[in-house]
Amino acid sequence: MTRVSVQQDDFDPGAELAALTDGRTDIGAAVSFVGLVRDIHGGDTVSALTLDHYPGMTERELEKIADEAGNRWELDGIRIVHRFGRMEPGERIVLVIALSAHRRDAFEACDFVMDFLKTRAPFWKREETQNGEKWVSAKASDDADADRWNS
Repeated sequence: MTRVSVQQDDFDPGAELAALTDGRTDIGAAVSFVGLVRDIHGGDTVSALTLDHYPGMTERELEKIADEAGNRWELDGIRIVHRFGRMEPGERIVLVIALSAHRRDAFEACDFVMDFLKTRAPFWKREETQNGEKWVSAKASDDADADRWNS
């Protein structure tokens, strides 16, 4: 079971987890990751982050990433919520929940999904800083994290 949402509104991680696990006794592990807006990046103070995306394409790419995780690990469900729009420090950006009978599959799948969200999902980030607005460039470290899954 894969559920993907790209939305402007905030989300409740506890409610999302409860919706996935309610009444299920076959799940031995639920691993989640919540990404938050930071107030500093590259030495600049960040007052807001705006995420733009390409509707339709974004959802399809997130579904492909989730499907790849499901093909690599034995999962009983996966949930991805990714926000777009303007967000301030401390606000939630992304949620990934991986469900499995065993913890290792859930941990690795969650890590995999996040690595590929950072490198393949069609989102564009713009930060508001004390020095004005600037687009956030891709990081070599994100590419290296994603590349480790190819070996």
